[in-house]
This record gives sequence, structure tokens and C-alpha cells, in this order.
Amino acid sequence: MDIGAKIRAIRKRKKITIAQMCEATGLSKGFISNVENNNTSPSINTLQTISSFLGVPLPYLLLEKQQHMRVVRKNERTYSSYNNLKIEHLTSKGGLRMMIVEFPSGASMGDPNVHEGEECHLVLEGRVLAEQGEDSIIIEEGDSFSWHASVPHLVKNIGDGKAVVLITIHSDTELHDLM
Repeated sequence: MDIGAKIRAIRKRKKITIAQMCEATGLSKGFISNVENNNTSPSINTLQTISSFLGVPLPYLLLEKQQHMRVVRKNERTYSSYNNLKIEHLTSKGGLRMMIVEFPSGASMGDPNVHEGEECHLVLEGRVLAEQGEDSIIIEEGDSFSWHASVPHLVKNIGDGKAVVLITIHSDTELHDLM
């Protein structure tokens, strides 16, 4: 963990001197310098004092670099297809995936699907039929629905034009074989 460099970067970005930090926190200049250079490991109590002074949540200081926010720019997104569906992969983090799926008129995900996890859907455009187990409902633009994915489920475009659906899938394990 490079907590010290993170503290230094935040302090400098906020144009705070070490002297100002010492005065506000009661910590010595040498101690803060040692923390910022990763020569000492401050206690959680001390980190809480520093994070409060800097105006950042304590957990932010404890995040590893790979745990920080991940940005996928529009021009960096990847695309794939599945059963005649166009899939735009928006972002993913561990077992969480978000995508926009375009269903041509009459197209569906195929046979009812079953997998680990949960799904949330938002119909951005068009009209779809959502089926899970024995439940079946027509979902229109602006409507959303969710379900536990361990029950057989299917989404089908029943409109005359294309349907566009934002889908988020969460699973305790990474899902590689879905869409």
C-alpha cells in the first residue's frame, strides 16, 4: 500500500503545507514526513485524523491502486454479438457487469437462460417480453425489472423496431460465458 504518497498527493492538490497539517492534526512535522514517505505505518486512529483533516473518507486512503475508480471511455468500449443481439460492454468490476444490448425486432436471448447471480434491466428503447419461470410481463421504454438469475429467464423484443436494454449482472464469481 502506498498510503503516504496518496496522503501527500491529496495534501498538495489541496495546497496544504505540512506545517498547516501539523497545526490542525497535532502531529509532528517529522511524523507526517515519515508517513508521506512510507517510512512509518500510522495507526487507524492517526489515519482517521489525517483523513478527516484532508476531507477524504478513511477507506479511500486504504484502497489499493487497482481498487480505485475505473473509467471506460465511450470510444474504448468493446462490442460483441450473441444470438443476433448487439452487445456493448460498458464496464465490469469483479462479478459485476454492465452492458447495453440491442435486440432487433423479434430477437431474443435464445432459450431461457440460467446462471448464478442477479440481473437488473432498464428498457431504454422499445418493448420487450420478460419471462422468468412461470412469470411473463411486457416491459416498455423507461420500465425496469430485476430477477434472480438461477431461475430460467428470457428477454425478447416484441416490438416492430429495435429494443435497447441496459443490463447489469452481478454474481459472486466472474461471468465469462454470458453474452
